[in-house]
Amino acid sequence: MGVDFGDARSIAAGFGAGIVVLLALYSVIGVTDVLAALSGAQPALVAAVCVAAVCWLFAWGLALRTVLSVVGVAVSPIRAFMLLAGATFANNVTPFGQAGGEPFAALLVARTTGTAYENGLAAVASVDTINFVPSISFALVGAGYYATRSTVAARVEVAALSLAALALGVPVAAYLAWRNRARAADVAVAVLVPAGRAVGRVVPRIRPPDAADLRRRIAGFFAALERVAGDRHNLALALTFSAAGWLLLSTSLWLSLLALDHAVPFAAALFIVPLGSVAGVAPLPGGLGGVEAALVLLIVPITGVDAGTAAAAALLHRGATYWLPVLVGGSATAMLEADNVAESASD
Repeated sequence: MGVDFGDARSIAAGFGAGIVVLLALYSVIGVTDVLAALSGAQPALVAAVCVAAVCWLFAWGLALRTVLSVVGVAVSPIRAFMLLAGATFANNVTPFGQAGGEPFAALLVARTTGTAYENGLAAVASVDTINFVPSISFALVGAGYYATRSTVAARVEVAALSLAALALGVPVAAYLAWRNRARAADVAVAVLVPAGRAVGRVVPRIRPPDAADLRRRIAGFFAALERVAGDRHNLALALTFSAAGWLLLSTSLWLSLLALDHAVPFAAALFIVPLGSVAGVAPLPGGLGGVEAALVLLIVPITGVDAGTAAAAALLHRGATYWLPVLVGGSATAMLEADNVAESASD
């Protein structure tokens, strides 16, 4: 599993665009104000932010492990942590968040566990879908808390309406997509087969996909999704691990503000983190720049802190939940791929 020069150029261009957005954001807020806020950060609490981020990865790794067990793949908790870290790394270095990183993450899961690619993709997609439920639930709890605070309710009205649209729109879209999965499979075959043949004529190393094989793999993907959805016990267990992960993500932001001497209600973090993560769908690697901007725009009106402090808190939070997973996930991916190459050589 390699990255060609075209992939490298795309990733580099994406990071370049994200850093430009990030620099523009902090320039508008004021770099001096942000640095002044960061200078007063408490080291012990900054370390706690990093610990919360690692525990978040572990919790979601256990969710992935649970889903993989449903499709007949057994992995250890540490292996699951490494796979989830690798998937997060893929999401953080490719545009459009999970949408861009899922194919890479599925390939990593398939190669590492020896399962079919469609099973790996189904497991990764299932975890992403499962993660949506507690994120919206916790955000609704946070919104409910602030709805009772008349001085804040008006300031979070737009965010609350956006949350309501997500809570209603995403499940409806998912339901309609599932009901029309046969038609979606036909469209995928009709698009991918000619596209693959066109690429194959230009790049001889790429073998064009066969229509029958592609239909079989798509059917296997849907069958794996049905198995996950039908196992209520493991589905509930995966949801529990996912919820624990979201609580840890919210704890990371809450601790980031606390490290800057701003104790805010935990409900604020429950509300802000899921909404801020929506910016991850921007055409930037892992939402770099976009998520930070969304966090600042949410933190200031909801918590009442100044923009410099909000930007500093966003920097601490994203340092632990974006840059740290890039380092950990990149290392985990390299280690897993080294094992995969060694195993292939020994066969």
